[in-house]
Amino acid sequence: MTIESADPPHGALSRWTISIARFHPLAALLLMAAAIRLPLAFWPNVIHPDEIFQYLEPAWRMLGHDSIVSWEWRYGMRGWLLPSLTAVPVGLGDWVAPGGSGAFVVPRLIAALVSLSIVASAWCFGARVSRTHAIIAAFVAAIWFELAYFAPHTLSEPLATAVILLAALLLTHAPLSQSRLAVGGALLGLALVLRFQYAPAIAVLALGACWRHWRKLIPLVAGGFIALGLSGVADAAHGAVPFAWLIANIQQNLLHGRAAEFGVTPAITYLYSFWMMWSVAVVPLLFAIWQGWRHAPLLLATAVANVTFHSLIGHKEYRFIFLSVVLFIIIAALGSADWIQWLRANRAWRRWALPTGAAGWVLISGALAAAGTMPVYWMRGTGAAQLAAELRGDPALCGLALYITSFHLLPGQDRLVGRSPLYAFYPADPLAAGALAPVAQKAAPAFNRILSHRDSAADLPAGFSQRNCAGVGGAEACIFTRSGTCDAAAAPLFRLNEVLVRVDR
Repeated sequence: MTIESADPPHGALSRWTISIARFHPLAALLLMAAAIRLPLAFWPNVIHPDEIFQYLEPAWRMLGHDSIVSWEWRYGMRGWLLPSLTAVPVGLGDWVAPGGSGAFVVPRLIAALVSLSIVASAWCFGARVSRTHAIIAAFVAAIWFELAYFAPHTLSEPLATAVILLAALLLTHAPLSQSRLAVGGALLGLALVLRFQYAPAIAVLALGACWRHWRKLIPLVAGGFIALGLSGVADAAHGAVPFAWLIANIQQNLLHGRAAEFGVTPAITYLYSFWMMWSVAVVPLLFAIWQGWRHAPLLLATAVANVTFHSLIGHKEYRFIFLSVVLFIIIAALGSADWIQWLRANRAWRRWALPTGAAGWVLISGALAAAGTMPVYWMRGTGAAQLAAELRGDPALCGLALYITSFHLLPGQDRLVGRSPLYAFYPADPLAAGALAPVAQKAAPAFNRILSHRDSAADLPAGFSQRNCAGVGGAEACIFTRSGTCDAAAAPLFRLNEVLVRVDR
């Protein structure tokens, strides 16, 4: 966009006006991306329990409240930097909207805003080629269903990806100044702390940016150590040995096979995952990636390195390669912009090429967002959130028991029971000794609400009646109630955190 004036522009005000006009398309695309992402922060779906129990629950605990402590935290496998950063929006959310919802929504709003850096980075990568490439790259990053789906979730993968994109933007812009290298290194160091499994991809990006001039690694590494130092300070502030979590994580997952307990799949799993997520659209996307990789070869190398490394790990989840998904989509968008430019060379298509290309991306993204397994993903965790909201708003609740109901399918202690005690009864608990129903009956005075699967109703303590039900983890879970008060002394050994220690979960 240009500004026409009878007088030549002079002064800072004119330069500012020109700058606003020049970047107006990016501002519009960022607003559109925000309009898609921010409402999703209020939709209570959960991609994976980690977003609750590895980040939000520890952040809530940092603020002086009770929370559920998962086995990863008991084994010291998680660093304190991300929960420390998350504690600020968690505390703000609880202050603005007490009762559990605010502490859940505000961190998601912040995560959604952070994801906008991916849209801005896509614009800048495209702008190095042409204005058309900038618009298409940012537009696709704004509307692509996977990027929107992951945006509001407090997971390390989308947060680290947002940071890596900014670093890649700095490190692939010539000439590389000392300050740009240092800032890029600090961002990569931060991404490494957020998601250390992205280390091979980070290494490819860093080495690819500096391979012609190895001395450039010095300010880059120096910047990285600054971010690592901040992480070490966060660990030490919580009484932990800096980076001991990294050693513990590798030890538990690689030497003791803890991650393998959650499933092991073949090396080609991620290729199949792309087919499951993109369906037949994988064909034009592959052609677009082939067309666009020359505009960002280092991004392609980073994406491939990330998929390759994660393919070697037995336990696989699609979210682990989110960085690669983002990079592939941006590269495909750049490739499609080439085709749009070819169309614009034809006078008949000059006016319609860009809208047609954008509409094609919208149709593909919209179709994939509503097809296959995506409807299930959009609804994942919403049934548990519905039951949790009913329990949290129940003024008569004085104690809740989970009866053969996995805690990790639920939205955290505060959203479930607030300050009321939370109990659990699992068959694997040694104290149950194969007699779970009698044990629960004896402990029943400690709670007046039970959350259990519908088919377990006959085994529940006497006096409880079924209320509302919802889908939780592929089965129907229901709230069972009894009238009266609670006596916490009846079940001191069945507090959830104590049970999790015994069952090692």
